Amino acid sequence: MNDPARKSANGELIRLERVTKRFGDHTVLDHLDFSVEAGKHVTLIGPSGSGKTTILRLLMTLIKPDEGTITVDGDQLFPASEKQVREVRKKIGMVFQQFNLFPNMTVLRNITEAPVTVLGLSKDEAEERARDLLELVGLTDHVDKHPAQLSGGQQQRVAIARALAMRPQVLLLDEVTSALDPELVAGVLDVLRDIARSTDITMLCVTHEMNFARDISDQVLMFDSGRVIEAGTPEKIFSEPEHDRTREFLSAVL
Repeated sequence: MNDPARKSANGELIRLERVTKRFGDHTVLDHLDFSVEAGKHVTLIGPSGSGKTTILRLLMTLIKPDEGTITVDGDQLFPASEKQVREVRKKIGMVFQQFNLFPNMTVLRNITEAPVTVLGLSKDEAEERARDLLELVGLTDHVDKHPAQLSGGQQQRVAIARALAMRPQVLLLDEVTSALDPELVAGVLDVLRDIARSTDITMLCVTHEMNFARDISDQVLMFDSGRVIEAGTPEKIFSEPEHDRTREFLSAVL
């Protein structure tokens, strides 16, 4: 779906170097060094407030770091000019906890709006892409509905299709099932599993769904107090964690 050919020579798609972020007196990220290779699925786990979602918000340029540099696909995201930030942002798609769909637009228009206005696709091309993605997320019968006519799980699947419609190189997933009723969670996670298996998109995921993290991840990073305290394969982190804090966290959530 995306083109992994353009990336930095060492295979890294995302790099944060010595990134620090403070909110008032509280340091959320503390000189964080962090990278994600192109095509990999990386999941961030850890207690609330440990800095996981802050990383996604930095990559979406919703907030700026206080110190450090952020690079995506070899292009600097911070510090950078507004023009460069806009160009780099096109490589990044995000699905939020809240679905953030436009309530006055149909499902089809929600998905085609950005490809037409930001990427300059023709309406026909954008609609063809949108219909393919709606098939991928299992919503081909809902193109003309408005968000209020859909369940929460269906709205989240539209949000996933909308993010993918921009053909991003990396998909950021921020607790995408936390706002859903329990019976709707499995359907959304199944869609994301399909995307992980069937595309070469890079995924950076924050989730409390540990079975999902185990299923889709190439690498799991355990965060605590703004730092990565342990990293490894899902088998390693979930079966043989080395750090006491990781063991405590997993025993509380599993």
